[in-house]
Formats: sequence, structure tokens, C-alpha cells
Amino acid sequence: MQFGNVRQSSLLHPGKILLIALIYGLIWFGTLNYRHLIPSDEGRYAEMAREMLVTGDWITPRYNGYKYFEKPPLQVWATAIVFQVFGLGEWQARLWSALTGFLTILLIGFTGARIFNARTGWLSALVLASSPMWIISGHFNSLDMGLSAFLVSALCSLLLAQTAGNKNSCRHWMWVCWSMMALATLSKGVIGAAIPAMVFIAYSISAWDWKIWSRLHLISGTILFLVITAPWFLLISQRHPEFLEFFFIHEHLQRFTNNAHSRTGPIYYFVPLLIIGISPWILQIPGAFAQAFAARKREFSSSWLLACWCVVIFVFFSLSQSKLPGYIIPIFPALALLIASRLDYLLRSNNELGLFWRLQTLGFAILGCVGFLFISEVSVQARPDEIEAYAQYQDWVIAALIALIAFSALATWQSKLHGLRSIFSFASGFFLCAIIAGTGHETLGRAVSGIDLATRVKALIPPNANIYSVRLLDHTMPFYLERTMIMVESPDELEFGVKQEPSLWMPSLDAFMERWKEDRTAYALMVPEQYTALQKINFPMLEVDRDSRRVIVKHPDTASSPQQ
Repeated sequence: MQFGNVRQSSLLHPGKILLIALIYGLIWFGTLNYRHLIPSDEGRYAEMAREMLVTGDWITPRYNGYKYFEKPPLQVWATAIVFQVFGLGEWQARLWSALTGFLTILLIGFTGARIFNARTGWLSALVLASSPMWIISGHFNSLDMGLSAFLVSALCSLLLAQTAGNKNSCRHWMWVCWSMMALATLSKGVIGAAIPAMVFIAYSISAWDWKIWSRLHLISGTILFLVITAPWFLLISQRHPEFLEFFFIHEHLQRFTNNAHSRTGPIYYFVPLLIIGISPWILQIPGAFAQAFAARKREFSSSWLLACWCVVIFVFFSLSQSKLPGYIIPIFPALALLIASRLDYLLRSNNELGLFWRLQTLGFAILGCVGFLFISEVSVQARPDEIEAYAQYQDWVIAALIALIAFSALATWQSKLHGLRSIFSFASGFFLCAIIAGTGHETLGRAVSGIDLATRVKALIPPNANIYSVRLLDHTMPFYLERTMIMVESPDELEFGVKQEPSLWMPSLDAFMERWKEDRTAYALMVPEQYTALQKINFPMLEVDRDSRRVIVKHPDTASSPQQ
């Protein structure tokens, strides 16, 4: 297939695509270990995997020693296996997110090439690989990237099934689709099946395409879905009868309908996140959706299904009473396919993207220059003891802005004669900008992670000593200390777990103080303000060590730990 002149189409040569993918992969995976884990998701899911590996219980998820039934265990299983093979560490904890995010980029490229054309496939991968929110999510240990990867895999499989040339191919791709929905369900719950179902319904109604339901292989697909998902749900329900009510009612129905989790936000909560998350390509979205709308009356319209996917997810979570930034991550791969189709349309005539594109690339170069005027704002919210760290992060922000400006300017220069190269340069600038700014967050995140404090005190705490977490759930210290802690008074998100096993926690500060008198080898973790308050009432304790956010103390009769 030819796309204009030879010089421009050379970027589509398989050898060059492979080389670019290898370089991108080296940068993508090579930066995983630079940052330490930060609260709350990164520490939580790393610690859950560590506990699963240590206890050998692969059925019951636990966090800080307590039952934790908020999410299914697929990512915890995967991370525990990684820990078993490679040991504990930051890159190991993030590998699942990074791997699923990277493979989704390749899948989007493959799908775009199959349902549109080769150039659209290449552009789809390029758009997704340079979308800031996808890049950051792929380097962050949370459940959102794994869920998104399987949801998008289900979407891509559906598209490939409905555009397949024969019934056998359609059936096989639909089985892949059902399998991916099952893995999405094991990643984060029934949303893994609910989102595709809502999209199917929205597409059928808006396109008035009811024949699609006859091509979904509902019976065999449902059986395959249950074969994959049912075993764990049955096993954990058998062991823990309280699981079903908590998981399906509290964690799904109540999460959507009320603000029990204190994660509310205005109806427009996801608008700025969408703009920032797809920022290099945001100006292409109106044209992409107009193009999809025009194609909706075909017998099956891949573009319109992609548009329905984006709209349904965005509206669903905007209406939900529980909002977190990661909820809309599944939108970005579908947007990448739509935007790539739009860019291919603009390139189709003579590889000329037009004046609008040149103004866009030039505008981002200018915007990057304007960013230098606000560098000092980075440290406005800095704590007094973290001013130096924020100053160091400013250097990373400067480097990120330089990359953005340089590549956007290059894209402007290339745009008139080399449209595809201009798009590639523009995408490269945003990828480097996001990866530099995200990696440099270590200068801020190190203090939050608690790694330095944990490293200093880990060897001082005897193996059998209890560690109490006083009115605090620290999401990273259990992982770095490789120890669980006894919660005191404020269980935070472990409320369900402590209610199930009340003997494993201290329900009040007074109860802790009574236990402390008897537990003469004990240690405790608390915030500096709590330490000061206990000092004022002459609570018997000796400070072991501290950082800007935590204090670790021990019982004064603890003879096995050296004095400070």
C-alpha cells in the first residue's frame, strides 16, 4: 500500500517500526525502577502481593494482615509471581502495569491496521504511546492499567470479530473477547463485563444495529466467561461467606450510588483529566467524532462503536458518586484509534496535514515556552523541609519542557512536506515530556515513600516484635519494612477487615495504651503530631527514628533495640 512519496512512507517500513518499538520499550521499561513506591495504590498493591507470597494463601487477599475484599486478585497474583521470580522491588511491583500498558499499545496498532489500514494502525499506536495519562498510568502500580488493558483487548477483539471475513474467525475473536472480559472482571470486578455490555447496548440503539447481537456468541461466550471467573468467586465465598455482600453490594452498587468512599467530584470532574490525558491530540477529537458519526449508518461501523465506547465510559463515571482519575483510562486507546483514523484521512490526499496542524504544533511549542514562566509554582505547596526536593524537581520539569518545545518546533518545520514525520516528531516530544516529568517525581516522592526511614530501622526491629500503627494507615512502610502492623483506632480503608477480625486491632487509643504497658518489645508508627501529643501526657516511649512524615518509637523496656 502506498502513502505518498517514498521518503514519507519509509517510516512504515517494518524494520523501522521494530527499531522504534525497541527503543520505546527500553525507555518504557527502563524507567520503572527509578522511583520508589508512593501512597496509596502503589504501596497497597505491592504489599498485598508480598503478603500473598509470604502467607501462601492465593485465595484470600489481605492488606496489612487484614482481609481485603475490595477488588479481585488477578494483579495481586501476577505481582506475587513476579516477586517470587525476581524478588521484591519497585520495578517488580510496577511490571504488571507496565507490561499490560505496553502490550495494549501494540494491540491498538494491530487492530487499527486490521480494521482500517496499515498507516492508521501505526498512527493509533503512536497516538496512544504519546498520550500523557497512558504513559503515567503505565508506570504506576494500580489496578487501572490492567483493567484498561483487558477491557480494550475485549473491545479490539470485538472489532476484529465483527470485521472478520468468515464465521470461524468471528467466533474465535468473540471467544477472545469474552476471555478478556473475564480477565477484566478478575482485575477489578463486575465493571469488566458491565462496560462492554453498556457499550453494546448504546451502539445497537444509536446505530440501530441489532444484528450485532447474533454475532456475539452469547451462550458459548458466557460459558467461557464463567469458566474463567467463577472458580475464584466460588472458593472465596466458600471460605468467607461475608465476601459476597461486601463485594457486590458495598463495593459496586453503593460505590456508584453514594459517596461512602468520599471520592465525590463535580459532574465535570473528568473533563480536565481527559484534556490533559490526550493533550497532544485534543484538537483532533471534534473531527474524529464527526467522522465517526458520518459512518454510523454502515452495516457495522467500527468508528461509531469506538465513539460509543468513549462516550459511555465518560458519562457512566461522570454520573457515578465515586470518582478517581484512573477510571477513564480505558477511553484513551479508543480515542487513539479514532484520532488515527482522522489523521490518516488528513494525510490521504497529499501527505499535507494543513494549516490547522502547523498551528497546533507551533501552539504547543509556544505553550512549552510559556511553561517556563510558571516553574516557580511547582514549589508553592512545598513543606518547609521539602523545599530542596521541589527545587530539584524543577530541573526535571525544565528538561521535560525543553523536549516538548524542541520536538513540537521540529514537527512544525516538518509539517508541510513530511506529514507522517511531523506526527512522529510531535508524538516523540510528548512521550519524552511525560516520561521525564513522571520519572523526576522521585525527588518529591522519596520522602513520601518512607524508604529512607524504613532502610534505617528495618534491622533494628526484632522479627517477633509487634508494630502498632497509631491512628495511621501508612501505605508504603509495611512493604519496605516487610512487616504488617496492628491498626490502632483509625482503620481507614481496613474497616471491613478489622470488623471481621476484631482481635487483630486496637479499637481505641486507650486500648492501645493498655496493651503497650504489657507488650514490652513493641514498636509503634505514628505521625509527628501524634508523637507530640503522646509526649505531653508522658506516654512511655523512646524515639527510634523519624522522617518528615513519620515517627517510629519503641517501648522503653525494649532491650533488644539499641538506643538512639
